[in-house]
Parts: sequence; structure tokens; C-alpha cells
Amino acid sequence: MLGKTYNQNGKEIEQIRLPKEIFEVKMNPDLLHQVVVSQMANRRRVIAHTKGRGEVRGGGRKPWRQKGTGRARHGSIRSPIWVGGGVTFGPTKERNYKKKINKKMKKRALFMVLSAKVKDKELRILEDLKLEKPKTKEMVKILSKIQHLKSKIQNPSTLIVLPKKDEKVIKAARNIPKIETIEARNLNALDLLSFKYLLIPKKAIKTIKETFLR
Repeated sequence: MLGKTYNQNGKEIEQIRLPKEIFEVKMNPDLLHQVVVSQMANRRRVIAHTKGRGEVRGGGRKPWRQKGTGRARHGSIRSPIWVGGGVTFGPTKERNYKKKINKKMKKRALFMVLSAKVKDKELRILEDLKLEKPKTKEMVKILSKIQHLKSKIQNPSTLIVLPKKDEKVIKAARNIPKIETIEARNLNALDLLSFKYLLIPKKAIKTIKETFLR
């Protein structure tokens, strides 16, 4: 499969052949769903937490003596049956939502999404992406010249794939709404599906091939 390559001025300069092992993979919705669900679960932060009787403050002293008062026996006012006491069977931070999935499945799902981006014409290849200074204005100028921003969607979300960490590009892009950057070696199906368009320099394609087709 051939892919059009553009320079930073948005001009088409050549067509390159994309690796079919990465960009011509047949879609398997069930596999993709399984991988995406597992990645979402692994990123999930456990926030809800209720305190058990051992975590609630106070209650070190027995509220009244065991016998002779005519009242029920109690050992602590932090018992779950007391108001202000611990919570029984409540949500805790010890919950584990992580799901295991093998590398082969994650890699296959990544290639399927990349293939879908090419098929749907949502991938743009840049000859190179370089900035002299980490200026947001310069990044906006480059993005505005790329053809995918001329779509009917106003301010479409775009993921910029970098061959390696580039502080200038990262700083220039981080203040632009719906624009994010990621290193090619960290690509995954979930992040790709979170953005409408994909912007990849030629060097990043080489990095993807070296990382995932070893």
C-alpha cells in the first residue's frame, strides 16, 4: 500500500510504500474490543474507598462494661453497626481491575487500528517534523497546512507520533486543544482510537517497524 507524504508546508512530495504487515491487517472487532477493554481497565484508577473498623479514628476504649448495665455488649464505637463506625463490604483501594492480555494480541490490535486509519484516509505522513523553537504558534501553522485539518470536522483531534522524544514538538503541541503527542514505541490501540487523525513522520514508521516487528 502506498501512502502520500507531505512536507511541513502541506505540499505532497512523494508516495512511500507502507509495510503491509502493519498497515494492511484485516480487522477483527472481537479481538480489538478485548484489547481495548483490557487497556482501559489497566489504566483505571481506584478512587472510591470506605474505611473499615480498623481504619476509623477513635473507638479504642470499650464504651461501657460488659455486664450489669442492661445494654447490649459492645467492644468499640467504631463497629459497623454504630453511626460513624466502619463500613462493611464497601469499596476499597485494594480492588484490582487489571486484565492480562498477551503481547501478540496487543500488537495485532495496534496493527488493525493503523490499517483502519489508512483505509479511512485518517493518516497523514510527514517527510519530517522539526521545530527551531518550542512555539505553539509554529505548530499551529504546520497543522493548519496539513490537508486533514481541512475536513468538515471543526478542530479534529489529532495524535502526533514521534520517532523519539522531542521536547520542542511536545511543548509546542501540549497547549493546542485536541492535539497530543506520543512516541512511536509507546503506540497502542486505545490511544489511536481516542483520536480522529494520525500524523506520522517517516522516521516514526521506521521506529514502529523496528519496535513491533522484531
